[in-house]
Amino acid sequence: MQFREINPSPRLLMCPGPTDADPRVLRAMSAPILGQFDPEFTSLMNETMEMERRLFQTKNQQTYVVDTTSRGGIETVLTAAICPGDKVLIPSFGRFGYLLNEILSRSGADITLIEREWGTVFEPEEIEAELKKGGYKAVAMIHGETSTSMMQPLEEIGKLCKQYDAMFLVDTVATLGGVDIRVDEWNIDACIAGTQKCISAPSGTALITYNKRIEDIIAKRKRVERGIRSDADVDGQLPPIPSNYLDLAQLQDYWSPRRLNHHTEATSNQYGVHEALRCILMEGLETRFARHILNDKALCAGLEAMGLTIFGDRKHKAPVVTAFNIPAGIQGPALRSALLNDFGIELATSFGPLDGKVIRIGNMGYSSQKRNILLTLGALEAVLLQQGMKLPAGDAVAAALAVYKQADK
Repeated sequence: MQFREINPSPRLLMCPGPTDADPRVLRAMSAPILGQFDPEFTSLMNETMEMERRLFQTKNQQTYVVDTTSRGGIETVLTAAICPGDKVLIPSFGRFGYLLNEILSRSGADITLIEREWGTVFEPEEIEAELKKGGYKAVAMIHGETSTSMMQPLEEIGKLCKQYDAMFLVDTVATLGGVDIRVDEWNIDACIAGTQKCISAPSGTALITYNKRIEDIIAKRKRVERGIRSDADVDGQLPPIPSNYLDLAQLQDYWSPRRLNHHTEATSNQYGVHEALRCILMEGLETRFARHILNDKALCAGLEAMGLTIFGDRKHKAPVVTAFNIPAGIQGPALRSALLNDFGIELATSFGPLDGKVIRIGNMGYSSQKRNILLTLGALEAVLLQQGMKLPAGDAVAAALAVYKQADK
């Protein structure tokens, strides 16, 4: 039996994750393996932490990465910061708010779930109405909800959490590296992201940061496993963190000068994260955020020029993902298949109540380029025409080009 050589077809990933990895990241990942405690490698780990701090815009000492997907990063932080019985408020406005609920319900948290119609976000007053009831240990929330393309403003909610003494735990998986996120200024106690979206590296690594308040909770839950613990290790008074692999207390020691031998580091993944962060900082945060905003503006102008309607509350639409309503008479699966098979462009539908009703286009990280926006619009127009939709041919790309031309003035 013969097995295929790995030789994937070329794709343009314009879905809301994964996105195309920066070629510099892929080159870095092909570098020779170093031992995880080699001084060269631990020096790279320290640089990664410092670059993360700049991207998260935080001074948190505990800012590092976990060898897991972004979902694993969320679970790592939530299951460490929240003990069984802790009262947590989860304001959900899409699929991934329910994911926070799923993770914390399995951890024994006392959850209050409040919901918003998909395509909208919460007003601060809605959050405060719940916090006024008292007793909340934390608010756990999504920043960029890719299932709906909405982005929740966080600054006012962070102030409310501080006022009512509730930790603010935020999922920025879809947004970190693409939009301005200010962890310290917005009073975020813990923030989690992944590499497969705006960071533009392969999936498999989670970026996390958390402050002293959460660090103190973790210290009280710490249990260093037998075989690697020392006489100085003392068990905490709170219930232990339920996972061994995702044990934030031991991971913290692993990334500290102690270099606790918790697991074997994914060396090549770390090369990729280091290079991705370096590329982001070389571009400059303001320049990078402005690039995403401009490309989003051009994309939306093109979609509307061909007669498509953008889904949801436009005021709170994230610049890194756009959902448009599938026109009557157009079959979403056939549209996406034609784009993939004929043009090599991958778009996505959504989940739950939006499954089969919208198409989502990612505008993230390395994929967020002028030529990609223009190619996607041109290909989408061609497929819609082929499927019988009446639209002004050529207007979509022209409208996007007009946006770029105006920006150049």
